[in-house]
Amino acid sequence: MKSKEELIQIITGEVDQCLRSVSPAQLDAAVEKIDKAPRMFIAGAGRSGLAMRAFAMRLMHLGKTVHVVGDVTAPSIEEHDLFVIGSGSGSTGSLRIQAEKAKSIGAQILLITIVPESPIGSIADAVVSIPAPSPKAKAAAGIVKSVQPMGSLFEQSLFLLGDFLILALMEHRHQDSEEMFKRHANLE
Repeated sequence: MKSKEELIQIITGEVDQCLRSVSPAQLDAAVEKIDKAPRMFIAGAGRSGLAMRAFAMRLMHLGKTVHVVGDVTAPSIEEHDLFVIGSGSGSTGSLRIQAEKAKSIGAQILLITIVPESPIGSIADAVVSIPAPSPKAKAAAGIVKSVQPMGSLFEQSLFLLGDFLILALMEHRHQDSEEMFKRHANLE
């Protein structure tokens, strides 16, 4: 049995290896798409959805117009909007249907996934591939190995990748945390 210190070291090592394996060119393309988008719609399911909601919050703090798909205040997506999806498999049924609808309207799609050649990946305008294992993406080649259950490594990496994208956008937009904090919720 491994000690808690050993397990923490294993988990952080897996996340480190996974994030260091993400393509810098894909990250640059994602930053560019997000920066230029007039409005963004964010979606994910399950734990990936939670990571995407956290990303949406930071985009709002950055001053972007952003909506979480499924929230009652989310308006209709329009041409030129950006639909950002976090899906390990890239084939989650509800997300695939939403992506197809958004594409038919003329929105751009950015997919963060394990499987870039997935159904959603095949219609996406940009893809960021996270090489994490998941039972829903067994066919993905060259993935980082993990001792963690199910899709945990993808979900952790997705959360941290969102924070990386925010830091890159902060630099690109010349914003700092103090300026962003002015947009923090004050009805807590």
